[in-house]
Amino acid sequence: MEARRRSECFPMMVLFFVGLCGTFQGCFVEAENNGKSAPPAAANRFRSSVVFPIEGNVYPIGYYYAMVNIGNPPKLYDLDIDTGSDLTWVQCDAPCVSCTKPRESLYKPKRNLVRCQHPLCAAIQVPETRHCESPTDQCDYEVDYADTGSSSGVLVADVIPLRLSNGSVIAPRLAFGCGYDQKTPGPAPAPPTAGVLGLGSGKVSLVSQMYAMAITQNVMGHCLSGQGGGFIFIGDDLVPPAGIVWTPMTTSLKEFYSSGPTELFFGGKPSGLKGFQVIFDSGSSYTYFNSEAYKTTLKLIRQDIKGKPLKDAPEEEALPVCWKGGKPFKSIRDVSSYFKPMVLIFTKLKNVQLQLAPEAYLIVTEKGNACLGILNGTEIDLGNLNILGDISLQDKMVIYDNGKQQIGWVSTDCNRLPKS
Repeated sequence: MEARRRSECFPMMVLFFVGLCGTFQGCFVEAENNGKSAPPAAANRFRSSVVFPIEGNVYPIGYYYAMVNIGNPPKLYDLDIDTGSDLTWVQCDAPCVSCTKPRESLYKPKRNLVRCQHPLCAAIQVPETRHCESPTDQCDYEVDYADTGSSSGVLVADVIPLRLSNGSVIAPRLAFGCGYDQKTPGPAPAPPTAGVLGLGSGKVSLVSQMYAMAITQNVMGHCLSGQGGGFIFIGDDLVPPAGIVWTPMTTSLKEFYSSGPTELFFGGKPSGLKGFQVIFDSGSSYTYFNSEAYKTTLKLIRQDIKGKPLKDAPEEEALPVCWKGGKPFKSIRDVSSYFKPMVLIFTKLKNVQLQLAPEAYLIVTEKGNACLGILNGTEIDLGNLNILGDISLQDKMVIYDNGKQQIGWVSTDCNRLPKS
């Protein structure tokens, strides 16, 4: 899950998360009731948000991560933020393969295993592969990611202390994975984070669990700074009242945050690519197009930069397609004028556009070369799927409203952390 390939970090189509939280609303909620902490009052239900500062970047780190406290006493875990998967997991204190490296320590379960009889277990296990022999068995899980990476472990429930934007401090008891066997593709080492923060729309995600407990609305968003860092939030009171461009979520890829069909314009002109759907995936460093869309886009770019002071840089190893100038580029500003902007138009609503400036599809490497941050998804077995990764979502607040089934975005300064 390094900078080149960690992006494919959303579950393969074989893994589906089904209904859960509505059946155990309140089962995993716990609040400190010592005068300093309390659950939100009934009048304030759904009127607050939780904000998590994030760190990281598209390049050279290759991912964004949030710092999350878990347990009592709480310990801090850095988790790779991923809107393309549902299950949150942390590295478990158990013998493992390719372990991650938590900031403080491994997570150690304390008689808090989720049992097979619980609806949560059925929600994360494909029926034909369930491992439960007895209702009192521990609930094992396995998540397969599209880059052939995976996480295996056991489900647990523990307190996650949260400070809400309305001033309340609570400690809901949320369910997540205690991972003891992590696998990454190829020779790359295990990712340096402690696990994954699953922010998908499935009911096992923390977003859905908090909604089921009446803590926040079924809304989440992220703001990824092109300079590095930013924030994510769960709840809707940080959503700007105006200026957001909204488009409906599609139902054909309901396990992902997806909207379509779309049409791609390059340099203000139609590219000929239309009718393809895109998945919004913060677990992806880069953007992936299917083979046809990728080849067409690359062809348009190459034709457009002919005659400009750019040469191919096959020696660059950061990404497959790179260019060099007369001297090394110091920043994306040095090269962006050589490339034209792209626009994704969501054809169900003609006026809905997602602007992709050159900064939204190019990086400048440590060697001073410019590389294309759009990759061929077919080459990594994504089939016909198209993914908008972190590179194309930077410097925008992107909002996923599961209640209204819509995705929105607005350009903003992601370096300014909301008060919480």
